Amino acid sequence: MDASSILNFVIFGPLIGMVLVLIAPSQYAKHITVGTSLVVFFLSLMLFPNFLNGSAFDGAYGENMQAVTQIDWISVASLKIQYYVGLDGLSFALIILTTLVMSLAAATSWNFETWKVNKGAKGYFALFLLLETGVLGTFASLDFFLFYIFWEVMLLPMYFLIGVWGGARKEYAAIKFFIYTLAGSVLMLVALLAMFFSSADATGTGTFNLLEYATNPAITANFNDPAHMFLGFNFGQVMFIFLFIGFMIKVPLFPFHTWLPLAHVEAPTPISMILAGVLLKLGAYGFLRVCYPIFPTAAMDLSFLIATLGVVNIIYGAFCCLAQTDFKRLVAYSSISHMGYVVLGIAVMTDIGYQGAMFQILAHGISSPMCFFLVGVIYDRAHHREINRFGGLWLQMPKYGSLATLGFFASLGLPGLCGFIGEIWVLLGTFNAQATHSEMTWAPAMAVVAAFGVVLTAAYILWMIQRVYLGERREEYAGFKDVTARETAILFPMAVLAIFMGILPGYTFQLMNGTIDAVLKAMHVSSDAIAMAIGG
Repeated sequence: MDASSILNFVIFGPLIGMVLVLIAPSQYAKHITVGTSLVVFFLSLMLFPNFLNGSAFDGAYGENMQAVTQIDWISVASLKIQYYVGLDGLSFALIILTTLVMSLAAATSWNFETWKVNKGAKGYFALFLLLETGVLGTFASLDFFLFYIFWEVMLLPMYFLIGVWGGARKEYAAIKFFIYTLAGSVLMLVALLAMFFSSADATGTGTFNLLEYATNPAITANFNDPAHMFLGFNFGQVMFIFLFIGFMIKVPLFPFHTWLPLAHVEAPTPISMILAGVLLKLGAYGFLRVCYPIFPTAAMDLSFLIATLGVVNIIYGAFCCLAQTDFKRLVAYSSISHMGYVVLGIAVMTDIGYQGAMFQILAHGISSPMCFFLVGVIYDRAHHREINRFGGLWLQMPKYGSLATLGFFASLGLPGLCGFIGEIWVLLGTFNAQATHSEMTWAPAMAVVAAFGVVLTAAYILWMIQRVYLGERREEYAGFKDVTARETAILFPMAVLAIFMGILPGYTFQLMNGTIDAVLKAMHVSSDAIAMAIGG
């Protein structure tokens, strides 16, 4: 089986599993879901040989995509939409992350019957697998229309997974998630159509090809031409802002972050794992795949504003964590803070900044689901999440306490664990951004303020560990059992990856740095060509 066939099986394997869940007796739904997720995960690992060879990334951006399938899908008059999927250093690691987290979340759903909900298992597990197809398809899509279809496929499953199987305020949380995401999708749809017709003006034939948008000089010049207007404003800046808002809601970035803590608190544990480990990464991926390569001029013009939003996320999210007494809400706000580093690294548009942002995406995709699962483990036993009511859990549950300390220290950014590398790379990239972009005189000060977030993160993580895991053992928790074999099996892969990425980060950088360099070079070439065209 060649790589392109494997990728297609990875994308649509969960959809096949969903059909099997719907036609099989309900008592087999979880078996099919776990089995399907594991098969898809192992299939995604079969793509690794294509990315172990460094020469796979040689050449310009988009020249050496791996596992490509490109066929005409819809052709009506001048409208040509393709089923165009493929992988590079931006998407491959996220595909692996998605299949891993979905497999672990499926295993977390194994005790579905104990959730005390009078809802069918078939619906839950079918929607779970449909969500996986939507996420995988989004990461693999290279046609903007196809990207948008997969993006929308994710919306309804997550809405129902929160709204039907969530907590006491599940309906409100689901509706808020739906409205925020749908608002961003509307802006993205407007940009999609406008970019198609603009590409037709530039070349005579409209296209939805994301790689061509970023590398075709005629299209790039037309998109970024100051004389090209949309509703009376500069076309490139308007499109960038529309797309940026659509993606920033998913990150989520201040001030569009308020849906996330509520969604996390009300969602079941496996859905929180997916939300933090995978869905938040879609917004950051959209920046790197769509916004920045296609509209580099607008990105530079708005870099200060975007970097400021990233720093606000870091500091604001950390202060919110210090104020929380709900264990799960604390972890939710920590995600807001950590994703601020991703936005800051992207905003400065340097190689170190981009590398740090991508590493932080992957590191957070490991540590955050681990932390949510750790909260879920203790919630299953205590049936509450009040931090101040815990204490001494490490004495009562030594295996759990050890794994929890590792997971939360990875989130803290302790050197030797995965969270450290991404954050320090982003701070270094920001501090030195002025050397690459002379107009970024604000960058060093921004890095200093962002570094204060590291101190705040250490404060709320250490304070939480002291209240929950240290101290004297409490009698009300004397009967708590330590982590089971199933729970250990779910935590173990994330713990190993947290250590591996922290000690040997070079292997992770090797997967993505070639593509990052190609993206930055394409942005630089586009900016130079646009400047020359304007000057001429």
